[in-house]
Amino acid sequence: MANDAALRSSLLWLAAVILVVGICTHSLKKMMTTYVLGVLGIAAVLLPDWDYFNRDFSRWPYPVTSEERANSSLHAQGSGFLRFANSPLRVIGYSVVYGYAMYKWWEYVST
Repeated sequence: MANDAALRSSLLWLAAVILVVGICTHSLKKMMTTYVLGVLGIAAVLLPDWDYFNRDFSRWPYPVTSEERANSSLHAQGSGFLRFANSPLRVIGYSVVYGYAMYKWWEYVST
């Protein structure tokens, strides 16, 4: 993973959220659920090989060529948000999946 600082800060924020959930709910089960869902969510955003997915959708079944790898490294120098700008399908997919997961998590934690 190229950006360890993003992983560290995400895990730190997750620890803060787990602490707040534990203080507010007094439930170890809800804390553990928050931990598992948080780690899975962080892993889904930060760990995939974006060089592989930042190419045309029709090229996904084929290995990454050296030209595609060189092209993606030029685009990877921007901020994290700019990397998502090239793929609206990915943004829509993540928004739907994470939105639903956050809704179900909130329902579970708030009851």
